[in-house]
Amino acid sequence: MAARGKHRRPRTNPLTRGIIAAGTGGAALTLPLLGATHASAAEPQSAPAAAQSVPRAAQPAKSLTYTVVKGDSLARIADKYDVSGGWKQLYKDNRAAVGDNPKLIHPGLKLTVKTTKTDAAKKTATKSSAPAKPAAKPAGGVAQATQASAKTYANNLDGWIRESLDIMAQKGIPGSYDGIYRNIMRESSGNPLAINNWDSNAVKGTPSKGLLQVIDPTFAAYHVSGTPYDPYDPVANITAACNYAADRYGSIDNVNGPY
Repeated sequence: MAARGKHRRPRTNPLTRGIIAAGTGGAALTLPLLGATHASAAEPQSAPAAAQSVPRAAQPAKSLTYTVVKGDSLARIADKYDVSGGWKQLYKDNRAAVGDNPKLIHPGLKLTVKTTKTDAAKKTATKSSAPAKPAAKPAGGVAQATQASAKTYANNLDGWIRESLDIMAQKGIPGSYDGIYRNIMRESSGNPLAINNWDSNAVKGTPSKGLLQVIDPTFAAYHVSGTPYDPYDPVANITAACNYAADRYGSIDNVNGPY
């Protein structure tokens, strides 16, 4: 029994049998193991290179509303916002608003712009939300004229005199409230429709009329622009009479009797 056991073939491991079947000698066992070791070391090194070769995904287009200004064109707007497809795509997206002629866009027209710029939408929103600048203040003369035109006067002797004085101040005609009032009370007692049909002027066919009893030729010669051309109009009568008195006497204040 012992002799038979001496020549008995030793049992081999299944893995060892597979390696031996693949080749002969120690080389057959060593080379496959070294190859496997190098292959497992190479795989992690090749991964970053593959990742670098993958292109970055294109930025998605963002839509914003653009208001056309003077001097704009579709090509200029498309270039400004990097519109994919250029002005043709911009026109296609906005044909309903632009119309049949892409060259005709007018200031104020609203366009939908698809841009790839990340900060374009923010800038546009900021610009559109900015408060409008206050209107420039009018020059002093314009402001004064507006205030004067908005001023109202009472429809009585006091109001007529005050309105006449404001007009006289603008025209450079001298005179005071007291000087005008004093002469009106002497000439017409404050009746704007007063007429003198018995003095020498009336005999000549030119009766004196109105608050300061002005004859038609004098009224025509000294009528002040901006007042009605009517000698019975209280303001027109006062300003024309004061204009005449300034030319002849220096001021209505210097008139203390018939003139």
